[in-house]
Amino acid sequence: MRTSTARRVGTALAAAAALTSLAACSGSDGSQGAAGSGKDQAGAVAGTSPVAALKQVRRTTGGAQSAKVDGTMDMGGVMSMKQSGVIGWADGLSGEMTITYTGGTMGEALKQSGGDGTVKARYFQDAYYANMGDGFASTTGGKPWIRYSYQDMAALGGASGDVMKDQLQNSSPEQGVKALLASGDVKKVGQEDVRGVSATRYSGTVDVAELTAKNSDLDAGQLAAFKEQLALAGVTTQTVDIWVDERDLLVKKAERGEMKTGTFTSTLFYSDYGTQVPRQKPPASDTVDFKELVKQGVTPGGAS
Repeated sequence: MRTSTARRVGTALAAAAALTSLAACSGSDGSQGAAGSGKDQAGAVAGTSPVAALKQVRRTTGGAQSAKVDGTMDMGGVMSMKQSGVIGWADGLSGEMTITYTGGTMGEALKQSGGDGTVKARYFQDAYYANMGDGFASTTGGKPWIRYSYQDMAALGGASGDVMKDQLQNSSPEQGVKALLASGDVKKVGQEDVRGVSATRYSGTVDVAELTAKNSDLDAGQLAAFKEQLALAGVTTQTVDIWVDERDLLVKKAERGEMKTGTFTSTLFYSDYGTQVPRQKPPASDTVDFKELVKQGVTPGGAS
């Protein structure tokens, strides 16, 4: 397979990784306990305790089960992108996103290989599908879609692959709320306007490695390896800000952290909670499995 095709296969992996920004790091319920119900919940949200308020936000947002999402992400010189679509989390992850790379080495690789910088993605409990366009299809017998099994990605990606698999299969907007609850550093900033909606802003600092350890099903060896990779990349903590509307639903989330490749930033907006989620998988006749591409000499990093 041509090197340009290999680059595009590797680029699609970044689209899968980008979805973890929809969830942020998973937070732990830990000793937070469950807030009350009915009037007690309303009183907690209206009160001065950020922790009490966010417990209710977590439940309300998590119970909504689906939403429209759009936003941007930048990873230093590696990748900048924008994304929009619909995700659902009623029974594991589902949804459809359009991801456009606007810069960085990943975006350039995609464009140099004949693409327009855009990947259409569909997410399911067991796999992620990427439509790489007509240029890619011309090298795979007319098949524009690549199927990435989360299990295969985990096996190829080592500890970081296991973490991405864990987050992809459990992604939901409430995870950003959980991250703040587990941070021990959450504070209420005040009221701000988010696209014409009055929202309350909360902010905190999250220890990335610690939150992963608290909330994943990874074993001690996998966690140790992942923490080492974070340290090598220069990532230790990140700030998380969320904005919540009067219905206790998350309407915006922003993250910022430092990496060796530069500053990582992500901003996402959530709307239309309860919207219908596309659930149709691409036809098998239009799909090539990532494992088959690997057998042909293509690696996740884009080498052939």
